[in-house]
Amino acid sequence: MADRPPQPVYGLARQGWRTRLAERVASRARHRRRELFRRLMAPVAGERILDVGSGETGLAGLEPDLDVTGIDRVHRPDYPGPFVRADGRELPFADGEFDVTYSNSVIEHVVEPSDRRALAGELARVGGRYFVQTPNRFFPVEPHALLPLVHWLPRRLGRRLWNIGVSDDPFDETLLLGARELRELFPEATIVRERLGPLTKSLVAAGPADKIERAVLGLRSSATRLPASGSPRGPS
Repeated sequence: MADRPPQPVYGLARQGWRTRLAERVASRARHRRRELFRRLMAPVAGERILDVGSGETGLAGLEPDLDVTGIDRVHRPDYPGPFVRADGRELPFADGEFDVTYSNSVIEHVVEPSDRRALAGELARVGGRYFVQTPNRFFPVEPHALLPLVHWLPRRLGRRLWNIGVSDDPFDETLLLGARELRELFPEATIVRERLGPLTKSLVAAGPADKIERAVLGLRSSATRLPASGSPRGPS
């Protein structure tokens, strides 16, 4: 794994109308994903949550009333809560030390298979429940470069086209997952699809399935589709 921290989705695209549009979409997506997180994980007062790959604010910025500890590979002096600098592949916590582990758009930046398995194992190990979101490899627009189809091309060609869409070159530090790969990493999870129209935009591994079964059943019964951000459609 590189020492550079994962970049936020949409954070690497060149400035322009695509970025401005994507930021508006991403802002709505984050808040609706918050609702999905609450519905699936059902956090209650007193529970401890670990945000792995938190960045500057992460879940704590969306959920100031929850007890969220941030984890990142670089120091985040302005993080709005408890923070530990650590590598997600080797979390310095005991088994089940946190009630919930949370990771948003991080695992796709861990490209080596052994590192990716290690991160997934740690997310499941230290949390009683886990919520792991990642962009869907089969969505036609690559979410970091905001380029259509570039992630489906041969790597050499994709690397060349990537520079059209981003100001830095993290091409080799990003490898998107599909539902099958995510399920292999989290075999005890339920895979929830966040949709944009008929397409699956992002995926969430929520688990272990036996601990969130009731929430998943309620989600399925009240919604025929998760909108772009993942918020269940149902009665307001």
